[in-house]
Amino acid sequence: MAFRIASSPFTHNRQTTRQIMIQVMLACLPGLLALTYFFGSGIIIQLVIACVTALLAEGVVLTLRRQPLASRLGDGSALLTALLLALSLPPLSPWWMMMLATAFAIVIAKQLYGGLGHNPFNPAMVGYVVLLISFPVQMTSWSPQQSLLLHPVSLTDSMALIFTGVTPDGLTLTQLRATVDGITQATPLDGFKTGLRTGTLTALHYRWDWQASAEWTWANIGFLLGGLYLIWRRVISWHIPLSLLGGMLIGAGLGHWLAPAVSAPPLLHLFSGATMLGALFIATDPVTAATTVRGRVIFGALTGLLVWLIRTWGGYPDGVAFAVLLANICVPLIDHYTQPRVYGHR
Repeated sequence: MAFRIASSPFTHNRQTTRQIMIQVMLACLPGLLALTYFFGSGIIIQLVIACVTALLAEGVVLTLRRQPLASRLGDGSALLTALLLALSLPPLSPWWMMMLATAFAIVIAKQLYGGLGHNPFNPAMVGYVVLLISFPVQMTSWSPQQSLLLHPVSLTDSMALIFTGVTPDGLTLTQLRATVDGITQATPLDGFKTGLRTGTLTALHYRWDWQASAEWTWANIGFLLGGLYLIWRRVISWHIPLSLLGGMLIGAGLGHWLAPAVSAPPLLHLFSGATMLGALFIATDPVTAATTVRGRVIFGALTGLLVWLIRTWGGYPDGVAFAVLLANICVPLIDHYTQPRVYGHR
């Protein structure tokens, strides 16, 4: 009998890596469509830039490593990394930021460790954090939804802003944002934290405004629907998403109960920022997440708790990327102590 030795991801659903990646990308469509509807076509342009960069970067590295191009490029992992980055970055970011994040994710965070199955950290989140640390202002400046702008950004405007920084009418991104009282927050979480710091808002009297936060609410609902489809198809298991959301909500609930003046309510955490994207599409990465059942529960709960801690007391409004990477560091330890015991062997 011959045994085939292979690296992760170890999936047991009789599907190829390509089939799994395609299903994950298709499951992202509801959230992608919601973000495109509210924030404009810039997300689609960023997605094209990210996909082209990912394929080129992976192709160059594979050529240098003398690896087969067709099978490696065709597994869909590079395109999924590009998609996650396009969903994470502000839609009207300069083109070179998307290229830098994607190239770093593919070359450094993935291929430098040996390619798919060998990387200890989620490549997309590594690329995102590199930009967040290097360019914090650009990375935490999302434009308001299209319906609030006096001059809605068309496809032509989006392309001009991304590649030149100025629309055909001579308006910069800063000038477009200024038409809505200077609203440039990354998410309602950032607006909440800014209000606390400036004294214009108290968490004790905060109420969730569905209409004002519609773009992020519907985006999170879209990713939730896509994630439920993946669970139904058994592409991912429910352990990590449920434990992540549970850990985050327990922390947010206790924090809001014990310190309501500084801690956001659980509902704000649940439907703001990248909560559902992180819980269902990022933390569930089979390569960088824990592999045992108990380990997945611990990994998810740790990630959710870290998301709440970073959002509440950290310097960044969302915290999903940092939480996932910090939890990735703990995966070897988690897997080591949650391995099933084999009795009768020493």
